[in-house]
Amino acid sequence: MNVRDRRSQSRATTTKKLRKMRRGPFVVIASAAGFAGIVAMHAAGSPPATTGPSTTPTVTPTGASRTAVGTSENYGYGTLGVKVTVRGSRITDISVATIQTAEQYSQQLAQQVIPLLRNEVLSAQSARINAISGATYTSEAYAYSVQAALDTLGVK
Repeated sequence: MNVRDRRSQSRATTTKKLRKMRRGPFVVIASAAGFAGIVAMHAAGSPPATTGPSTTPTVTPTGASRTAVGTSENYGYGTLGVKVTVRGSRITDISVATIQTAEQYSQQLAQQVIPLLRNEVLSAQSARINAISGATYTSEAYAYSVQAALDTLGVK
């Protein structure tokens, strides 16, 4: 091998090493971003925290409508509490008693999902409902609040 060939080979090796070194910071940054994303998802995915009952039930004679407000549930994107009306052991109405969201998107999502959740509960006559895809935390908070109201009313 002559001198020219050795220099050419040496430059090729040096160029390969430089390319690998240039990729290093990108790999580190991408890894850190991925790790941060996973940590953020786990933090957002913590189970909803429950607060105490927000009100006491309005109880009327048997056969008449009774109403109770469930607990206000923290669900990662805000707080949600529902008011449940029953006649006997039948759920006749559900409305949102309290809702506070942290972001505009969360508010819009809740406005779309809450009517679906209301229909699910009225159809099932129970807080045991399927979560709405894409709104799992909202669905869970809604169901927990409904169950708390039903518990307060003594409805199973």
